[in-house]
This record gives sequence, structure tokens and C-alpha cells, in this order.
Amino acid sequence: MKRALITGITGQDGSYLAEFLLKKGYAVYGITRRTSIPNYSRISQILDNIRLISADLTDQQSLTYAVKESQPDEVYNLGAQSFVHTSFGQPVLTGEVTALGVVRILEAVRLLKANAKFYQASSSEMFGKVKQVPQNEETPFHPRSPYGVAKVFGHWIAVNYRESYNMFAVSGILFNHESPRRGEEFVTRKISRAVARIKLGKQKKLYLGNLDSKRDWGYAPDYVEAMWLMLQQDEPEDFVIGTGKSHSVFEFCKKAFNEVSLNWKDYVEIKEELKRPVEVDLLRADYSRAKEILKWQPKVDFNQLVKIMVEADLELERKT
Repeated sequence: MKRALITGITGQDGSYLAEFLLKKGYAVYGITRRTSIPNYSRISQILDNIRLISADLTDQQSLTYAVKESQPDEVYNLGAQSFVHTSFGQPVLTGEVTALGVVRILEAVRLLKANAKFYQASSSEMFGKVKQVPQNEETPFHPRSPYGVAKVFGHWIAVNYRESYNMFAVSGILFNHESPRRGEEFVTRKISRAVARIKLGKQKKLYLGNLDSKRDWGYAPDYVEAMWLMLQQDEPEDFVIGTGKSHSVFEFCKKAFNEVSLNWKDYVEIKEELKRPVEVDLLRADYSRAKEILKWQPKVDFNQLVKIMVEADLELERKT
């Protein structure tokens, strides 16, 4: 039985990955930060089937203990301060967790389980002010937020450990991937939740920032399969993962309101304070290498994604 250790197991990607690996027959260990009120809502259905270890990406000793305890064959580093807007207000924290946290977990693996395969969650936000469209594995990085900068560090330190210590360390440069488990601070979930609440008479307005930003949006369960596939290869290699199609925040918003037969214009208001200091205007993945080598491609398209999220939030709001 293979053993996997996941940081960020209580998040969107971590929860889907844990479910995926359990179905593959893995023994799954997850790192969780101690909080006064644990939030296990995304993994409640699998809590009896996984082992949780208390640790933190800012604490080397706890990560070393987690690796020693789990003795993993595969390590998936999905933990991070992952909200771009927050990174502008908390740049030092973002650097500690999202950048230096990668070094800490890599060091723990190098010292205690050097033959484990390591996956680093890189991000399309690293491309930032893009040099070309679409973006592939060779596109230069120009991050436009502390989060993006921290992710660039995490990406390159994984490359450095691969080259310096011959570790199987890879990065998945994942473009935006959403689901009903997405955090409510992210714009897609903010929209789908608001649409459901407005439809049910619980909310009157939806406040948004920049409607013109275009992103390559996919479905999170599709993307965790790509993470796993990267660690099943004979040689370590980084891959871009996305859908190859871009849609604006406006398109997502309009589509979501259309799902409940409402006109978005009647409910959406723009607030300047919700806009970023600098914007990432257009992200679109060229995932041709993943398609060729990993034999991976997305299964859920943009329209299906919006429908899934709105219907899930309608069901959630009807219960509360």
C-alpha cells in the first residue's frame, strides 16, 4: 500500500486529492494546523479513513515529525496562503507560508525520506503580466502579487532541490480550478453563493471588483488527477495544467445568473476597493505537453463548471 502525505488536506484541492488517493488504495496522511475551531467540513466524509498530523508550514520541527511519522512514498504540498487579495495586506505571512514553507517541507523530505516523490502546487499567477498567450512551461514568469512572487520562489526551490539533490520533485503549474468546495473569498464561489442567496431572497446585491479579468477556469477534481499523474512518471518534470480557454469574470457572473433565470445587471455593483493594486489581465493555458505525456485533459467545461457550482450553492442555501 502506497502512503501519501498531503499539506493543505482540509482545502479544496487537498480534500479532492485525498478522496482520489483513497480510491487508488493509498494510505493517506494529512497535515493540519491547530486552530481553536477545526474546520474539517471538506473532509468530514473521509475522516475515518485518513490520518491527520498536526503541523504547520512555518514550523520546521513539526514538518519533520510529520514526514517521520507518515513515511510517505508521495508528498503533495498543497498548503499555502492562497488568496491573492490577502497577500497584498499580509505579504510577510504569505512569504513565510507560501514560499519558505516549500523549503521546510522539502528539507524534511530530503533528510528523512529522500526517495519520496514530491509535488509542489505552483500557480498560473506566476505568469502575471504575461509575455505570451497562451502560457506554457517555457513562458517567463512576471508575478503581479506577493502571492505570485511567493509561488515563483516555491516553484524554483523545487527545481533546485531536484537538480541539487536528485530528488523527484515536480511542480504543477495549475491554472484556476474551481468547485463547490472553493473558499467563499474566491470570486467564482463568491458569485455562485451570492446567486443562490439572491435567488432565494436571502441577499440583494453582489459586490465585485474587476469584471474584465480573464482566467482559464477548470474543475478541481479533474486537476487532482493531473497532480497524481505527474508523480507516476519515470522522470520528474513540470507541467502546465488548464483547459486552454479563457473566460472573463463578467462571463462567469452572467452565466451564473442565467442559471437561475436572473439578469445580472439588476444585482451586481462594482466597488473600487475590491480591485487589486495591479491586475493580471489574461491567463490561458497551453497544456499540450500534459496531454501528450500525462495523457491528461479536462473533462468538465466552463458551462458545466458554473452549473455545478450554482446548483450546489442553491442546495446548500436551501438547507440553511
